Amino acid sequence: MVVEVLAAGVAPYAAEVFSGKRKYPLVPPVVPGVGAVGRIVHVGPDATRLRAGDLVWCDSTVRSRDDALTPDITLQGWSSRGEGGARLAEYMHDGAFAELMRVPTENAFPLPAAAGEDPARWAALTVHTISYGGLLAGGLAAGETLLVSGATGNLGSSAVAVGLAMGAGRVVAPGRNKAALDLLADRFGPRLRPVPLTGDEATDRGAMSAAADGPIDMVIDLLPPSAPSSASRAAAMTVREYGRVVLMGGVGMLGGDDLALPYPWIMRNSITVRGQWMYPRTANVGIIRLLTSGTLDLAPERVRSFSLDAVNDAIAYAAAHSGPFDRTSLTPSAG
Repeated sequence: MVVEVLAAGVAPYAAEVFSGKRKYPLVPPVVPGVGAVGRIVHVGPDATRLRAGDLVWCDSTVRSRDDALTPDITLQGWSSRGEGGARLAEYMHDGAFAELMRVPTENAFPLPAAAGEDPARWAALTVHTISYGGLLAGGLAAGETLLVSGATGNLGSSAVAVGLAMGAGRVVAPGRNKAALDLLADRFGPRLRPVPLTGDEATDRGAMSAAADGPIDMVIDLLPPSAPSSASRAAAMTVREYGRVVLMGGVGMLGGDDLALPYPWIMRNSITVRGQWMYPRTANVGIIRLLTSGTLDLAPERVRSFSLDAVNDAIAYAAAHSGPFDRTSLTPSAG
C-alpha cells in the first residue's frame, strides 16, 4: 500500500548510522527512516479491512513471507539481518523520511483518531514498540520486579515507562546520569528505584540488588554500543534464580569484550538468557492499545518537529537531545 507520511521519528543515533559509525548495511541511494504515522492513500487487493484514508502506524520491520519459522528481516530504510535480509532490503528499500511511503499490508496498523491530532508525538511508537517487544520476550508479568540496564538512555527510559504500564511492581533503573535518574524518579514515583552507578562491577551489582528490595525477576539490557560489557554483566547477574535476562542493546557491536556470563551461574540458577531483535508483529497492536487506553502516557514526552526540508537539522537535534523521553520527528506533510 501507499501511505502519506504525517510524522516519522528520528533516532538519536541517526547521525552514527549515516556516518557509517554504526556499520549498518544501508545501501545508497536510499530514503532512510524507521516507522511512521501516516494516512493510507492506496491499498492493494490483499487488504480486507484497511481503506484509503485510514490513519495507521507503519511498522518498519519487514519479514519475508517464504519462511514462517525463521523469516528474514529488514528494517525499511535502516538495516537488515544477514544475506536474506539484505535481499529483502533490495525490494523494500526505502523508509519514512519522505512524503509518501510504500508499506506491506501486514505492516500497517490502525491508530485512534487522537494520533491524527498529534502525529509527531505518536511517532514515538518507533521507540516504545522496541522496548515492548523486549519485555514481551522476557514474559514480564504484573507485580514483578524489572531491572532496565541502560535506563537513562532514550530506549531504556522507554522500557521503564512501558514496563510500569504493563504492571511491573517496581523497576530498578541504574545509570550514571543523575539528572536522568532524577527525571525518572520524579515521573514514576516510588515504583521506580534509581541506582547511581560507579563503574565498579561488584559495587554496582550490590547496589542494584539492594535497590530492588527483593528478588529481581527480569533484566532487560538496552545499553548502547559504547557501553562496556561489564556494565551489562553486572546488571544481568542481579536476576534471581529462575529469572530471565533479555539482551536487546548494542554492547559489543563496535568491538570490545564479550559479555562472558559464567556458565555455572547460568546452569545452577536455571537462568534464561535470550536475545531479541525488534519484536513480533503482534507487539504493534499491544503497544497501540496501551497508548490508546492511556496506560502508557505520551503527554510528558518532549517532542520537537522538523519539516522534511530540515532533515539535517533534525538529525543534529536528535543527537544533541538523546535523553529520556526526548523525541525528534519529521513531519513531511507540514513542510
